Amino acid sequence: MFSLKGKKAIITGAGSGIGRAIAVLFAQQGAEVNILDLNMDACSGTINEVNKFNGLAVGYPCDVTNQVQVVDIFNKIGEVDILVNNAGIAHVGKADTTSEEDFTRVFEVNVKGAYNCMYAALPLMKKKNKGVILNMASIAAIVGITDRFAYSMSKGAIYAMTLSVARDYLADGIRCNSISPARVHTPFVDGFIQKNYAGQEAEIFEKLSKSQPIGRMGKPEEVASLALYLCSDEAGFVTGNDYPLDGGFIKLNN
Repeated sequence: MFSLKGKKAIITGAGSGIGRAIAVLFAQQGAEVNILDLNMDACSGTINEVNKFNGLAVGYPCDVTNQVQVVDIFNKIGEVDILVNNAGIAHVGKADTTSEEDFTRVFEVNVKGAYNCMYAALPLMKKKNKGVILNMASIAAIVGITDRFAYSMSKGAIYAMTLSVARDYLADGIRCNSISPARVHTPFVDGFIQKNYAGQEAEIFEKLSKSQPIGRMGKPEEVASLALYLCSDEAGFVTGNDYPLDGGFIKLNN
């Protein structure tokens, strides 16, 4: 079950964290994995992980906010069976403390970046009359999160775009879903805490861990397992859905 043999997958932001876990698992399941990341050194790290079990991975330095660059890379790859829009950035701030520059930066990466990749992937998928798109949303798209105005905006847009694409491309055999994780422990989270809460790292890490009713953050591998199902043929009847992966955050927090 859940074989991806013979499929070409493109995964953005796959140099570390959730993206790397997805890339490694997809390669283990037989996919040719194409890794798009700003940091080529990070791409190399993921490729090295894949090489450990003789999987197939190729890295491309890519700024997902640049549509010309994105389209060029997708056309160079030539075809795509699976697109995982995982690249993203965060920001701390409320509506009246978020600068226009920061708001635009989050929008450009999280929203326009995902749009650019879907814009490039959809014509290639339509040629084959099949394909799967998986977008990384967040619980911030569904519930209010303190001090995450711009980030919540961007993930709400991902949630809405997922539904729109799922509806528009039914006749083309293209499925589109999203995953909404709660906090997942990645190098991104560690860097985020260090940057925004210097000197309080241990305290903030404990607080963020306990904000999930299950008592801990998620693991990248847990997100990757759900991504594998949603991108596999076994999920052929699944489209236009968002899947919270949240340790009980949405329904069990009082």
